[in-house]
Order: sequence, then structure tokens, then C-alpha cells
Amino acid sequence: MSDTAASTFVIVGAGQAGAETAIELRKLGHTGRVVLVGEETHPPYKRPPLSKGFLAGSVTQEQLYVMPLAGLEKNNIEFRSGTRVDKIDRAAKTIHFADGSSLAYDKLALTTGGRPRLLSMPNADKANVFPVRSINDIEAMRPLSVEGKRAVIIGGGFIGLEAAAVAIKLGLKVTVLEGLPRILARVTSPEVSTFFERIHREAGVDMRTGVQIVSLDGDGAITHVTLGDGSKIDADFVIAGIGLIANTELAEAAGLAVDNGIVVDEFSRTSDENIYAAGDCSNHPSPFLGRRVRLESVQNAMEQGRNVARNMMGKNEAYNMVPWFWSDQYDCKLQMVGISTGYDKLVLRGDPTTARSFAAFYLKDGKVIAADAVSKAPEFMFAKKLVAMAAVIDPAKLADESIPMKDIVPAG
Repeated sequence: MSDTAASTFVIVGAGQAGAETAIELRKLGHTGRVVLVGEETHPPYKRPPLSKGFLAGSVTQEQLYVMPLAGLEKNNIEFRSGTRVDKIDRAAKTIHFADGSSLAYDKLALTTGGRPRLLSMPNADKANVFPVRSINDIEAMRPLSVEGKRAVIIGGGFIGLEAAAVAIKLGLKVTVLEGLPRILARVTSPEVSTFFERIHREAGVDMRTGVQIVSLDGDGAITHVTLGDGSKIDADFVIAGIGLIANTELAEAAGLAVDNGIVVDEFSRTSDENIYAAGDCSNHPSPFLGRRVRLESVQNAMEQGRNVARNMMGKNEAYNMVPWFWSDQYDCKLQMVGISTGYDKLVLRGDPTTARSFAAFYLKDGKVIAADAVSKAPEFMFAKKLVAMAAVIDPAKLADESIPMKDIVPAG
């Protein structure tokens, strides 16, 4: 291991990945400087609860923090909040800030995350059109998130559906608009999509799929959304949950390789041996998938951030994670492992047309490549093992709920 005791390690991006990198460096015993730079004024915080507990009011702002300011100070992590990095000078190993100051580094980690994809139409910048990406976004929409108000949510992905579930609980009238023929179309099977459409409609959501949004209308603020069929949906506010754009501009300007994210090798290292990247902004080789991937996942951000810390310390550990995700909607907890793209057989364990608890296993060439578990924690625990092993399992056994999952997982 190289001698890093007196080194200055700088982390640009104070989200989950950046915080995990900084914390892990101290856990590993790094005694040099650790500088964490973030554009937001808040300490590093968890984003998944924003569209769930924080919007609902059951999670406080302080409970979002990965580590509060006092914890950062205790661990001697220099936190520079509200600070923008304008340039990386790789030759001089220096970063330059927007205020004209600069900071030299020995190793640099880019954990710049992503920003919400904005609606590309007139009036999308009105004050009552909100993304769901930051504490400030939620605080801004909170005065409107009260009983009787009308929320139009554009996007039937995780963010939009989680926000819809919370809005219904708060007593709002909710419409979800999805341009594709079904919600969650990019991440799950038609059967699982149909289940979530059912539970949202049963809760009172006006769910509309395959729609075209023509315009956002209103004087001063949006008052209604016009669709391609001419229908108009009244709105007190609009939530846009239509995806994420990776923040790669700083890396690209510095001449680092960028291709759907900041390109890193198996050690989370960029095309510059002294610069690493982790989290939503990074594109890494996945031994599990057999291809490169950019993952928008808190688990990936945490684990890759720790991997970056270990490799900044000279450990040269390859990053190899089986992707997993989760989403909370109403009383249903969706847990997903693997990537189901390309599956050729779906095996259902339980009936998603009537129950609120089931599991879906995705097989390709007989191997389990992914699984979705809805309020089925034991199935998910064993599914993670099946997916990691690329296990070949008799589909009839997977579907048979009378056979315990522990009896299905192969030994070894």
C-alpha cells in the first residue's frame, strides 16, 4: 500500500457517494486532509426519502443527513458547502473554485451525481413546477402539498409514483401522466407494472399512460396541463419526475473520458490515475452484467464511494456489485435485484392480480438474472443469492409458494 499519510484527498460532490468516500477514508485510518466540496448548503443527505418520508413529513431534515456537521468536524472532514468547482487542472493537480480560489490535491474523487431532467416546453420554469431532487425542492412544494390541492405528476417512474403515493396520503387529488404505454416500463415486467397501476388506481390516483403532453398552461403559475387528445387537467402544482442527467461537465472539460457518465475502470479510477469517480455520475464495468453500466442507485453510490476510498488509499480492489434497488409505495415495499433487461421467462411467486405481496423472477437461458419482490422480504433475501449465483432453478419450484425459498437456493 502506498504511503498516503500526508496526502490531501479532495472529493467534489457532497451527496451519498461523496459522504461515503470521506467517511470511509477516515475509517481506513487516513490521517491527511479530507476535503468534501458541495454546491448545496446542506450537509450530505440521503435523497431516497425526499419523495417518501420527507415529503410526507414523517422524516425530519436532520434525519436525512448522512452525517451532520458535528460528525464531519469530529472526523476532521473539511466540508465546503455552497461551493462550486469550475475547473480541474490535472497537470497541476489543482481544482479551481468559482470564487477564484484553488486547492491542490494528491487524489481527487468526482462524486458529482446528477440533476433532474427538466421538461422541455414553455412554462416549465414556472414557480409551481417542481423536480424532486433536493431538500429545497421539497420545501418549496410543501405549502402546496395540503389536502384538497391538485397535483399533476409527469413521469411514471419511481420518483413520480412515490410522490403520488405520499400526495394521496396527504389528501391531494393526484393525476399521474406517463408517455409510455405503462408505468415503470424501463425497469420491470408488464405484470409488475400492472400491479402498481392497480394499487395506485385503488388509492384514488388518476393514472394515465400513453399520453402526450401538449402544454403547461396558466398566467403566472400553471393552472392546468393540456394533453394531446385535447383534455385539460387542473393543477395547483406540477411535479416532474422524468429522469436524471449525469453531471459530467467538469470531468469532460478536464479531458477525462466521458460516455454516459464519467468512464472508470474496475478500480473506479478515471482515465487520470489520480482521479476517481463514484455514484450516479460514473460509468463502470460490471462483471455481473458483463458490460459497462451507469447506475442511479443509493446502494451503488454507497458501495462505490467506499471502493473509491479504499483505492485512494492504494488497496487496488476491483468493484463488483450486484445491483439492487427499492421503492416504497403505500403499504407495498418493492425490492429489486439484478437487471431484468433481456429476460426470456418470467416466473411469478404469488398472484399480483389479487394480492399485495408477491415475487417475480426473471430468467434468461434458464438462469435467474433478476427478481422483484413486493412485500416479500424472505423472497428478496434469497433472490439476491440466486441472482448473484446466476442459479439455474426449476421454474415450477420458484412459483410454488409451498416450497420454502431456503430449500430452493442451491448449496455453495
